[in-house]
Parts: sequence; C-alpha cells; structure tokens
Amino acid sequence: MKSKFRNASAWLLASVFFAASGAALATNGYFTHGVGAESKGMAGTGIGSNAETGAIIVASNPALGVFADDSWEAGISFFSPRRSYSATASGNNGTGGTFSLGEGSFDSSSEWFPIPYVAKNWKLANDRAVTFAFYGRGGMNTDWDTPDASATSGACDPTGQGIVTGPGPFCSGKAGVDLSQAFLTVNYAAKVSDRFAWGIGPVIAVQLFEANGVTAYTPFTKTFADAIATTGQPVPVTNLSNNGHDTSFGWGISAGLWAGLTDSFSVGLSYQSKMSMSEFDDYADLFAENGGFDIPSSIKFGASLVATDALRINFDIEHTAYSEVDSVGNPLGNMFTGCFTANPGVFPTTDSCLGGPTGAGFGWDDMTTYKVGFAWASSDTDTWRFGYSYGEQPIQSADVVFNILAPGVMEQHFTVGWTRNLNNGGNLTFSFMYAPEVKVSGPNVFDATPAAPTTPPQTIELKMNQLEFEVAYRW
Repeated sequence: MKSKFRNASAWLLASVFFAASGAALATNGYFTHGVGAESKGMAGTGIGSNAETGAIIVASNPALGVFADDSWEAGISFFSPRRSYSATASGNNGTGGTFSLGEGSFDSSSEWFPIPYVAKNWKLANDRAVTFAFYGRGGMNTDWDTPDASATSGACDPTGQGIVTGPGPFCSGKAGVDLSQAFLTVNYAAKVSDRFAWGIGPVIAVQLFEANGVTAYTPFTKTFADAIATTGQPVPVTNLSNNGHDTSFGWGISAGLWAGLTDSFSVGLSYQSKMSMSEFDDYADLFAENGGFDIPSSIKFGASLVATDALRINFDIEHTAYSEVDSVGNPLGNMFTGCFTANPGVFPTTDSCLGGPTGAGFGWDDMTTYKVGFAWASSDTDTWRFGYSYGEQPIQSADVVFNILAPGVMEQHFTVGWTRNLNNGGNLTFSFMYAPEVKVSGPNVFDATPAAPTTPPQTIELKMNQLEFEVAYRW
C-alpha cells in the first residue's frame, strides 16, 4: 500500500512539473481533441458511453465517474504541431504609416511537447463515485526565431524618426507566445437508477503565459494612446512583451448527465462553465480588459450505440464559446474603430486599443466540432479504437496577421488507438492522432492605411498540421 501511494505521488508531482513546463497549440482551437488515451483513440468521443473506462473520463463527462473502474490512471502525450506562415511582397513596404511583414515563408520551431495527466476513481456504496483528475487541456505555443523573418515600418524605429526594417515577424526580434493550462477537478457522480446518472465538481485552473517580440505594437496600446491623448507625450509601455511567464488562477464548475434509453443505446450531456481567471498583469497592455484571459465555456452532447457484443459506436458534438473571452474573440478590427493611434479619424477613442475594455483580440469565432468513434474488442485482451472529427477552424481572414502568434487552424482529426489488458489486472493504452494541413490566408490589415489607400495590402497565409502519440497505464 505504501509503495502504491509513493508511486501515485510521484506521478502527480511529475504531472504538475510537466504541465507547468509548457503546452503546445492544441487542436480544436486551443483545446485538445479529447482527454485521455482511450477517448483520444476515438477522436475524443464517449460523452454518452457507459463503457468501463479509466478515471480521466470525468474530464469529458462528470457523470461517467460511476462507470469508471476503481483504479489509478496516468498518461502522457507527445504532441507535435507543425506551424508556418508566409507573406507576399508589400507594395507599401512601411510607407504611409503601414506595417509590412518581410516577404517569404517561415516555420515555427519547438515541434514536440509532452502533456501528461493523472486521475484516480474511488467507488462508493450505492452506485456513487468520487474522482480526482489533473490534466492539461489546451494551450498555445509559437516560436518564430528564424533570422530571415523581418518587418518594415515607422513603428520599428524606437526613436520614431524613420522607416526601418527590424528582425522578427514584428520587427522586435524573436517572437511568439507560450500559454500553458492545467486543470484539477474533484468530481462526485451518482446513479439515480440503472438508466440515469449525474455528476458535478469544481474545476480549478492555472495558466502560464509569455509573449515575446511584439514591442512594435506599443503605439496601439491603451496605455500609450491615453498618454498621447491627454499630454501629447508618449509613455513607456511595460506590460506588453518580453516579461517572462506570468501566472493566472481561477475556477469553474463542470457537470454532466448520462441516460440509458435502451439496453444498447445511451446519451450524455456535459457542460463546463466559463472559468473566471485572474488577469495576466505582466501582459495588461496586450490582452483586452487589462490582461484578462478567461477560459471559455464548452458544452458536449454524445450518443453511444452498442452495435454488437464487440463493437461500440459513439457520436459526439462539442461547442466551445471562444467569443465569451474578449482577448480571444474580439476582432483585430476593433483597433481601427476604437483606437485613434491606429486610425486618427476616431480621436480621442482608446477603449479598443490593446489592453482596453474592448481591446483588439485574435478574432476567434465559436467552434462546433462533430466526432465519430468506434471501439472494437477483437478479443478478451485487445480493444481497437478509431475516430474522425471535423470542426471549422475559428480564425477569420481579416485577423491572420495577429494570429501568426496563435495559428489554431486545425479542422480534421484522424485517430487510432489500442488497449491491451494485462495479466496483473491493469491495462496499457496507446493512441495516435493525425490532423492534416489547413491553410488560412487574408490581408495584412496593417499594410493598408488611410495614407496608403491605393496599394493593396500584402497577403499572409497561416499553415499547420499536427501529430500526437499518447500512452496511458491503468492500475
């Protein structure tokens, strides 16, 4: 017993360490396509399934804790997002108040990331269960450190006296963001009857964030614009870029239902509330609402059919409300309608400058994802899983220039998985995901201004594909 406790504690400490060390830009927007190796092997499905699974299933639907076995589960994925952007030649090249990216195609480095999880389920009397789960669910990471990337603008000159070309996508050197998210939940679930179960629990979250190489956006911050509007003099903007990692804490509620409509067909519904997070004070000049970066709500519905003794088919729908979070959902165009340093015609308005109450964001739409998954037990010891999901990526063409920092453009996911039941009563599960390349292109909205109205802006294209391999052990 002491040995098992020490082993479990070691897994938990390892999970905390790795989850805090960094997560990559995930798959459906910046959420993963599923949680846990068994669910991921079926494209993240299982909301309506009463199949016996590992404890991590409560991260998908809290009601399913009553069907999870009384065991520990731990896993780690190795996630590889391949990201690049390209820019056509600019006819303005920084003149007329424009901000022009250097021509060419560029790749983000740092292509492999470990993302762990650990969970434990305790079966109680009268068909009840308490489940603990700790997992990473999403995040963003880009690292544009190629020496060939550049940008040209008056904003690239720290003295403000001329048009210069500076290194990096935004002429401020190496650029990119790193967002890591980790979640801890203690979930209670109970059966009302053989046909109905429910579950609920608090979810505590911690986020780490860092942004580099965006100093050139200084004139478009509310801090800078307010100073110009009131005194006519610029002020230092210290909470925009290159401040290292900042931490944000918050919480929300996750709840779920399961209903067995027949002996072979069941449905499930789960909801995770919007999570109110503390502000990233070190990036209060970057994110809307003075550094706000809440976690959007999500709702999931699933149906599960036991087609034969060996085959189960799942169908899920997941909706993520990115528009609930101003820093993510606000369009970049807010800057031109409510920040006079980007558009002098709206002087003295500053609320939609970066960091303002309606500040410009990444312009992500809400995202609905459709998933189908299959679990086939080929023998008493082996279960094979397959899945496919599709969701229209959330980035609009008008927002591509800002989304160089966060190109979450994936749409399709193909998955496979395999579980082997071991002689010691545990099991080992593997899953693999491939997300084929998606491209999104649009104008560089900073490469066209009222002073340069006749020259079409350059075109920017974002491109991405992904791989993920996950292994989990249940004991």
